[in-house]
Amino acid sequence: MRLFPGLCKKVTAVIIPARNEAARIASVLRAVVGANLPDEIIVVSDGSVDSTADIARRFDGVKVVELKRNVGKGGAMAAGVGATGAEVIAFVDADLEGLKAEHVDEIIRPILEGSADMCIGVFRSGRFWSTSAQKVAPYISGQRALRRELFEQIPYIGDMRMGVEVAINTYAKRTRARVSRVALRGVSNTHKERKLGLIRGTAARARMWAEIGRAVVRMRRRRPRTWLK
Repeated sequence: MRLFPGLCKKVTAVIIPARNEAARIASVLRAVVGANLPDEIIVVSDGSVDSTADIARRFDGVKVVELKRNVGKGGAMAAGVGATGAEVIAFVDADLEGLKAEHVDEIIRPILEGSADMCIGVFRSGRFWSTSAQKVAPYISGQRALRRELFEQIPYIGDMRMGVEVAINTYAKRTRARVSRVALRGVSNTHKERKLGLIRGTAARARMWAEIGRAVVRMRRRRPRTWLK
């Protein structure tokens, strides 16, 4: 295992949920593959109709999980966790710009050191809109690492779609998990309008916020655990 001296030995998997990210996933994978702390890298192609999965397979040691239909971000993340036995799980979005290997390690390190149950990576000094959005909602981030047992206890996680970060944050707060944040300087995400064009991108953004809103409402309910449902 590739660990820094003094860190407890736990297997770490980085999961990258991706839908039609052929134009962007290679640069993200170069950063993740170059990091020191991941022991396993899994790309979950969430019903992609482009060459996302084929590009991911070009990287040595990267495991690819192909979902036949689009299940949403939450379902893709849950599928990735189901494909690994790792004790520490990290998630990285497939559309990032400026991601470096050290950013990946910075997210994972607090979990391996035992100083946090979850660590969230927050954009800083990247593209204006990405940085501004994270200042307004610093915990809505696809870049995070957490203990597997925490993830597995979150209700509805498999069907939260783009509301998955809300679900994770709400459960972490409810269970008083120790949460830390690290600044990912120079990192940004690719806006939907840039990927899909103004009309389709705006519609996709509206769906995203609707899914986030539904997640907020759903996580206020107290029901038995339904992970992967």
